[in-house]
Amino acid sequence: MRNLTLRQLRSVQAIDHHGTIAAASRLLGLTAPAVTLQIKQLEDDCGLALFDRTREGMRLTVAGAAVLDAANAIETTLRALSDEILAIKGVRSGTIRLGVLSTAKYFAPRLIAAFRREYPAIEIKLIVGNRLEIIRDLKSYQLDIALMGRPPIEFPVDAMVFGDHPLVMIAAPGHPLAKAHDIDRARLLKETIIIREPGSGTRASLEGFFAGHPGELDEVSVEMGSNETIKQAVMAGLGIAFISAHTIAFEVEMGRLVILDVAHLPIRRQWHAVGRKERMPAPAEIAFREFLIKRGAAHLPLLDKLYPAEGLVAEG
Repeated sequence: MRNLTLRQLRSVQAIDHHGTIAAASRLLGLTAPAVTLQIKQLEDDCGLALFDRTREGMRLTVAGAAVLDAANAIETTLRALSDEILAIKGVRSGTIRLGVLSTAKYFAPRLIAAFRREYPAIEIKLIVGNRLEIIRDLKSYQLDIALMGRPPIEFPVDAMVFGDHPLVMIAAPGHPLAKAHDIDRARLLKETIIIREPGSGTRASLEGFFAGHPGELDEVSVEMGSNETIKQAVMAGLGIAFISAHTIAFEVEMGRLVILDVAHLPIRRQWHAVGRKERMPAPAEIAFREFLIKRGAAHLPLLDKLYPAEGLVAEG
């Protein structure tokens, strides 16, 4: 593999992204035969086919996926090197590809705006997704930093805490439990509980909360795929829900939702900034991480007005 070139690796990236050699050649500014030659030379060097040629387009083989991972890693390292050179020259610039869980989209713009006031020349590209999508993109080097609750364990990461993440039970203001106190788990299980999709960190925490009532949560739960849908369903009186307190601050302040007084809630998880452990962070990423450590928590929604701080309990 000593003879592979950046042009060959970028040809693999372009074909994977667009599905055809013709589209990849337009992106790369090359002719289709030139791109075909790049792939053939790389396949000859590997001794394996990198793509399956199908009616739907070019599809990566197992070997092709390995080459793509390497290409993405090298591209990320080169971009970090470019940012490092600019930093050495005294230019405070660069680009950060920031992935956030859908729960974090409620405060991520505020974080980004505060950071940009200090570093106006640093561009942040925001990508919002569910947990599986963000982990996938972080693993494939499509993201530089991800903001999430539970760091992935599928591959080595560097994770740092930058703020608390309380999880609460909510209801419509007119719900019978809205004015109740010290509600126990058994009473909650008499209600319809709206939950997130499998794989969600919020759902995993809720399942842990009801671990002493095996199978009962499944009998009373209704699954919905987004925080917005869940909030609208609760406001419409379709049930109660377990949700991140950071997603409902506005609705609670406006009197559209209430946080139920449940025994042993809220659960306090933590927000992490996560990056791949083995890659070299660019100066822009280092600046963003330092900003999160020093001032990230100050830009999370102010929950002390919504729920007594002494009510918080650690998860686990």
